[in-house]
Order: sequence, then C-alpha cells, then structure tokens
Amino acid sequence: MAYQTFRQEYMQMPVVTRAYTTACVITTLAVQLDLVSPFQLYFNPILIVEQFQLWRLVTTFLFFGAVGFNFFFNMIFTYRYCRMLEEGSFRGRTADFVMMFLFGGICMIMFAFFVNLLFLGQAFTIMLVYVWSRRNPFVRMNFFGLINFQAPYLPWVLLGFSVLLGNAIWVDLVGMAVGHMYYFVEDVFPNQRGGFRLLNTPQILKSLFDAHPQDPDYTPLPEDRPGGFNWGERPQNQQ
Repeated sequence: MAYQTFRQEYMQMPVVTRAYTTACVITTLAVQLDLVSPFQLYFNPILIVEQFQLWRLVTTFLFFGAVGFNFFFNMIFTYRYCRMLEEGSFRGRTADFVMMFLFGGICMIMFAFFVNLLFLGQAFTIMLVYVWSRRNPFVRMNFFGLINFQAPYLPWVLLGFSVLLGNAIWVDLVGMAVGHMYYFVEDVFPNQRGGFRLLNTPQILKSLFDAHPQDPDYTPLPEDRPGGFNWGERPQNQQ
C-alpha cells in the first residue's frame, strides 16, 4: 500500500522535476554505496578539455554531498521550488523550463571556469529559488518558525543559513547571480520600452517537450465523436 502511494505520488511529479531530482538522488546514493567516486564527478576544466571527460559538465549538478542534513535540506528545496516553478509560471511550457535549465547550467559552468567551484548543485538550487521568489514577490515566507519575510528575501536568508553551516559563500552567490540574469533576460528586459525576448526556446525543444496545440478549426470525424452524431446542432434544412 505504501509503495503504491509513493509510486502514485512519484508519477504525479512534473517530468523535469522528476527527472532532475531522481538523477540527484541516484548519483548521491551511488557515491554513498561506493559505486562511483566524487573525484569522477566534480567539475575539472583540465580533465574536461584535455581528456574529454564531458560527463563532468552534468554530474557537477547532481551530487550534493554525503547523505546527511545538508543533502536532505538541499534536496527538499530543489524538489519544492523546481516543482512550484514547473507547475506555476512554466505550466504548459516544459520546453521553456528545460531552456532555463540549459541557460542556468551554461552560465554556471562559465562562472566555474573562473571561480574554484567543484560542485554546482547547490548553486543550481539557489537559482531555482531566486527565479521563483522574484516571480512571487508578495508571498509571505516563514523560515523554521524563526523569521517572517517576503519571498524575494528568501535567497538571502538561505545565503545566511548556508554561511552558518560553514558552506562556501561563492556557491550561493553564483546561483543568485545566474538566477538574476535569467530573471532580467526573461522577465525584465522584454517588458522595457523597445525590449524584446533575448532567450528564445529552440523549436526542437518545443517539439520534444510541449504538446502540440489542437487546431481550433478542426472538426472530428463522426466516428471520433461520442455517439457518432453532433447532437447539439440542428440540421440546416430544418427550421
């Protein structure tokens, strides 16, 4: 019974949220079980460029450290805000959500070439939180029952909490910077006078992830309609 409930809840998760959180959990468990080593996953520009270990461009976003408080804390926030974005402002626009993932990942990797960051999963979570908080500015938040604040302050609260846990401040700052870049490019600049969309989702992503819109002028054949007859209309020759 519990398995069926869990499976049903799991399958109800939006596709991008389900794929990303599953990949993060599987990667962390693989390290925990000594199936792979963190040294095979971290971001290393030299190994990527010289030895073509391209998988590091992806695995750097999937490992959140050993199973413990920090891991569960990050996974809860990743799942929660990834899902709220996908079911909220990106509802029906899965391709645009994937495009945000690609934009954020590419920007963070560019930052990582100049800042000594080995794993970018936490920064990616902060990016998701930042974008959600800016798109929901009037939502009241409560952090562990200690402080109340508006949603736009949430990334800064998490930054302070991360410092208390002894994490590197640069990780959160990179996530906030990339989140602000996306927010400006997607939500601010297009609404300015003379502005336009700088980040256009490729058609191939729309074909893969977005359902094809139904033609409003399409009339189904009689065998495709319930009862095989349009009972709501009167024949034209009948007055």
